[in-house]
Amino acid sequence: MKLLEGQAALVTGGDSGIGAGTCRALAASGARVAINYLADSTAADAMCKEVAASGGEAIAVQGDVSSEEEVGRMFERCVAAFGRIDILVANAGIQADAAVTQMTLAAWRRVLDVNLTGQFLCAREAIRRFLAQPATPLSRAAGKIICMSSVHEVIPWAGHVNYAASKGGVHLMMKTLAQEVARKRIRVNAIAPGAIATAINRSAWDTPEARAKLVTLIPYGRVGEPADVARAVLWLASDDSDYVTGTTLFVDGGMSLYPGFVDNG
Repeated sequence: MKLLEGQAALVTGGDSGIGAGTCRALAASGARVAINYLADSTAADAMCKEVAASGGEAIAVQGDVSSEEEVGRMFERCVAAFGRIDILVANAGIQADAAVTQMTLAAWRRVLDVNLTGQFLCAREAIRRFLAQPATPLSRAAGKIICMSSVHEVIPWAGHVNYAASKGGVHLMMKTLAQEVARKRIRVNAIAPGAIATAINRSAWDTPEARAKLVTLIPYGRVGEPADVARAVLWLASDDSDYVTGTTLFVDGGMSLYPGFVDNG
């Protein structure tokens, strides 16, 4: 029996980057996967075909995570297809970078709306569903939520104040939710990726010069891949981590170890 056999998972922002890697890993582990996308379904539809060709089950679900109404519809679609929801990976996130003197209020609000409010709306809906549905013998927990944070929940990042603030908010939101629902046997955790080679940060790794500069910030000596994060998601979504809740798992090659101080600063 596969690690997540028969369980139903929703991955927001599942059509690219870390989300896409997570969807593939979940499906390979036996989960039925709802792949959320914002507007263009092309990539999500292609992933559904890929999963089906490998013997898995996946659907594409449209939705803007910053919209309460669209989040509700997204979960309705997932439950209509799979009968329940067991795992939420709240992954959708954006950047809108600027120096603080140049950052617009619209850019501030949009990043907080997607990265923080979006995770709250999805987590709230998932918890409501977990509490309303019958237990399953496939999981010891009543439901699992994995929030996608960032090393920038602890590392300040000049020029990215909206992004860093959103991820700092995810950190305490996750811990507070975990505290509140643990008695209901719902587990809430987070993953804090470091430098992962995805389209959102392509300029930081897609040339030898850029990659060499980036690696100076990573004690382990390599840039991460979406699969590195996906494997952490699988563990947090499985019974192997059943005694783990309220925890942020850093998947960063040591970036959060402040490598500038490796020689005493």
